[in-house]
Amino acid sequence: MRSIKIAFWVIAGAPVLLFLLADPSILFPAGFLPFRTTMVQLTGILAIGFMSVAMLLALRPQFAENRLGGLDKMYRLHKWLGIAALVLSVLHWLWSRGPGWAVSLGWLQRGARPPRVPIADPVKAFLASQRGFAEGIGEWAFYASVALIVLALLRYFPYRWFYKTHRLIAIAYLVLVLHAAFLMTYEYWATPLGLMTALLMAGGAIAAVLALADRIGANRRVSGRIVGLHNFPGVRTLETQIQLDEGWPGHMAGQFAFATSDPAEGPHPYTIASAWNGTTRQITLITKELGDHTARLRYKLRIGQPVRLEGPYGRFTFEDGADRQIWIAGGIGITPFIARMEQLALAPAGTTRRAVQVDLFHSTADVDEEALDRLAASARAADIRLHLLIDARDGRLSGDRIRATVPDWARASIWFCGPAGFGDALRRDFASHGYPVEKRFHQELFSMR
Repeated sequence: MRSIKIAFWVIAGAPVLLFLLADPSILFPAGFLPFRTTMVQLTGILAIGFMSVAMLLALRPQFAENRLGGLDKMYRLHKWLGIAALVLSVLHWLWSRGPGWAVSLGWLQRGARPPRVPIADPVKAFLASQRGFAEGIGEWAFYASVALIVLALLRYFPYRWFYKTHRLIAIAYLVLVLHAAFLMTYEYWATPLGLMTALLMAGGAIAAVLALADRIGANRRVSGRIVGLHNFPGVRTLETQIQLDEGWPGHMAGQFAFATSDPAEGPHPYTIASAWNGTTRQITLITKELGDHTARLRYKLRIGQPVRLEGPYGRFTFEDGADRQIWIAGGIGITPFIARMEQLALAPAGTTRRAVQVDLFHSTADVDEEALDRLAASARAADIRLHLLIDARDGRLSGDRIRATVPDWARASIWFCGPAGFGDALRRDFASHGYPVEKRFHQELFSMR
């Protein structure tokens, strides 16, 4: 989390600093109206900057994933930038419209309009002539983007509709780029602020076009077909085995892929629940019935059905160099650990991976004897100490129970995958006992929205 917090404040701070260098008058305003004009510019530049970076992150660039610690972290930053852009866009709109409302209510006195001075620069004159057009399209794009961002933030908005409506933000963004290009103060373009804004908008525009053309992640897509389906009714999960065509680069345990079984539904992210074998080229996905889409999968999927995978993504890969690890899984969060146990079981004895001592804590509210038996067998094959806790029987898993079970917990790295609230509580608990959570508590951020 620290990396994305730093990234967010750098993305926010850099344009503010460059704006102050380009126009320090904001610190010493000559009156309300000049200050209002400057604030319209600042909020607009920040809003289009945040949206531009969010659009670039939507491309799922590998270099950013490496720097931020995984696609799940990158999407969390994408979400924060979207929220920040929403807030700044509203502030930009209020600074633009508010004074007019205040005048109509008698709260402000309308000042005399300054005399018009002929503009000698032909580029500046052209931009000025398009001001009304730019303001008009920008206002409608603002309304559309606000509605679309709010829909994206509603967790109960069906994913299939989220997938379709969220792409429309790219259209609104392209209109807002045109709005910003016409209305940003002309003199700013010759400053570092103008160069940064131009580069961000150019990159964001390219990303928007790629999104509309469905080209995001196109070079990481591989076709395949379903060769196995197994339902575990006790835990409401479906295991799907997929035979992949040539082109999959392989994956590490703990990584995930975007799977598309229905083009109308769009791609969904699933953690891969198997180690990679380049000879068989099969992978396993395990999905839990958590929403309308996943609840329908066991009725919709069939043997032989074509699917498309995109990936692999993620950095929840257990490779931190520690010889002592604690794994904590909540519910369907067991999936990356299943893949890692298979990977360890296949590793030759005496290798570095097999030398790592691991305790796996799996806390679950649902029970399926077949699934639990298979989990126990996987743990034995990988020499993993499994601690199974069923909520109704054993109560909730806590930091105290983990520390009591693993006396040398202080030297171990911790890998958590499960409900965000559960993980955050454990993170705070271990931090309160002096554990360096920023360096050694690895948490998968479940939500991609």
